[in-house]
Amino acid sequence: MSHPGTKRAAILPKPTTGAGPSLEESKNRTKMVLFMIRISKMTDYATVILAELARSPGVQQSAASLAERTQIAAPTVSKALKALHRAGLLRSTRGLHGGYSLARPAKEISAAAILDALEGPVAVTDCAAGAGQCEIERTCGVGRAWQRVNLALRRSLYDVTLAQLAGIDAAEVRVSPLEHEIKPAAGGRAAAALNR
Repeated sequence: MSHPGTKRAAILPKPTTGAGPSLEESKNRTKMVLFMIRISKMTDYATVILAELARSPGVQQSAASLAERTQIAAPTVSKALKALHRAGLLRSTRGLHGGYSLARPAKEISAAAILDALEGPVAVTDCAAGAGQCEIERTCGVGRAWQRVNLALRRSLYDVTLAQLAGIDAAEVRVSPLEHEIKPAAGGRAAAALNR
């Protein structure tokens, strides 16, 4: 008898021979998980909005127009525009013919600047954000290596411009020879992106 508010676990039948692993074997199998450093949805949306503005340099676009053109909800567009304006990436003009435009050319806005505006500076570990950020900093033997990783990531983000992200810069995004050695551990979009 179960008590109110409790749920029963489903009991799965044991597969027959030849139908795959048993339930016990499935429980013991190691699951491979693809780890990704991810940007937030808001940063993703903000990048789409910036790309839309980059395609019409010098043209003022309203939040409503950007929401319509990008198919992003108007409240989300407004929130992203405010954050991008605060960070100095956008110019805002009030009035009947007002709106938003890029504060500088798309070739001068880096992916790092976009991330910094919405998420703060990228740091893969606490110590990569700067000295005094980690409680085990004095005894840690790996912090310097993680700081090098963080610096390499940061340099890569500075090398990619909004113009490249928007697809309006004919210059290819520079990729190190190391990319050709990377073998994706899983299929899907990540593997497809590395195989392009």
